[in-house]
Amino acid sequence: MPGPPRTTPIGLKLASTAKAVSRAFDDGLAAAGGSRSSWLILIALVSGRVANQRELARAVGVQGATLTHHLNALEADGLLTRRRDPDNRRVHLVELTARGRAAFDRMRGAARDFDRRLRAGLSERDLGRLADLLDRLRVNAAGSPET
Repeated sequence: MPGPPRTTPIGLKLASTAKAVSRAFDDGLAAAGGSRSSWLILIALVSGRVANQRELARAVGVQGATLTHHLNALEADGLLTRRRDPDNRRVHLVELTARGRAAFDRMRGAARDFDRRLRAGLSERDLGRLADLLDRLRVNAAGSPET
């Protein structure tokens, strides 16, 4: 009967680290008055690459109903407005308000601070190697390792 592994499996270590990083990032956004979903939506709107709800859902990676829930909350908070597209009444255009831009700026500051915190003690070479290793793990996890 085999005993326990001598080292922690890398997948478990990575999952645990990802969870800790994710929680800390969410806490940083919350301290700035936001959430990960609001941050992703505001980034997409600030980028100017999306204008309607369908494009926004695709950019954020959520289903339409989930996006609608988030947009309702952001609109209620005065961070964005929605209106029907005059050229296609079935389409809702989404626009950031001045208050939404200020919320984005606060969350961007929190994201930058968090990124600096994560990079502490790592050289540019370390960061490049980490990015390469994470890419390799993603490819390996997908089951199609490259040689």
